[in-house]
Amino acid sequence: MEKAIEVKSLKKSFRDTEVLKGVDFEVEKGSILALLGSNGAGKTTVVNILSTLLAPDGGSASVCGFDVITQPEKVRENISLTGQFAAVDGILTGRENLIFIAKLRGIKNFAQTAEDMLKRFGLSDAANKRVGNYSGGMVRRLDIAMSLVGSPAVIFLDEPTTGLDPEGRLEVWKTVKDLANSGVTILLTTQYLEEAEQLADRIAILHSGNIIANGTLEELQKLFPPAKVEYIEKQPTLEDIFLSIIGKKEEK
Repeated sequence: MEKAIEVKSLKKSFRDTEVLKGVDFEVEKGSILALLGSNGAGKTTVVNILSTLLAPDGGSASVCGFDVITQPEKVRENISLTGQFAAVDGILTGRENLIFIAKLRGIKNFAQTAEDMLKRFGLSDAANKRVGNYSGGMVRRLDIAMSLVGSPAVIFLDEPTTGLDPEGRLEVWKTVKDLANSGVTILLTTQYLEEAEQLADRIAILHSGNIIANGTLEELQKLFPPAKVEYIEKQPTLEDIFLSIIGKKEEK
């Protein structure tokens, strides 16, 4: 399979704190990788390096075949980033937000682009409403829609459901699944383990500056002790696996 993202021995320090100590992972084109880790594990640092917002101290990284250090402009042409907080204007309507970003990206048919995105993300009925009156899930959908103007091949979602209620989270999950089904490659950072279970093709766990586990949910489940058979057989959840792996690492 073609690799959309390749990261090798990535390192980054802030003053005396070594955040990334040699991170390695790959993301196949058209797939979803969930990057898990505790607060301060370095998830956002990885995303910022891959989106050319931050320079690494060592190692290498490429997106869509372009090096993040030597070809940052090419990387930016192929990606979009949705951060932890929605980058929308609450005073403008949903349509106006989309038209604004389409104009910034130099899209000639900006009005039609906005209409297409509103329809794609189920926001047509709210197109003329101020975004400040949207629900949390609607705001997040609009934020993702804006990040997709220009059809990027790779999208980085940095904890996209932070602060959302369960209904809003389900809305975003559906949006992410639809994106992956359309061929978009997604790197998703999250602290919600159920989110990774629901969305990811592969899961990487970042801890103490390194990727300490990487695989499908089924592969990670094999790292966990076999299911106990009592009244029913219960397979370990991703939360069980995550806490077990982190605990073993800290014991060492």
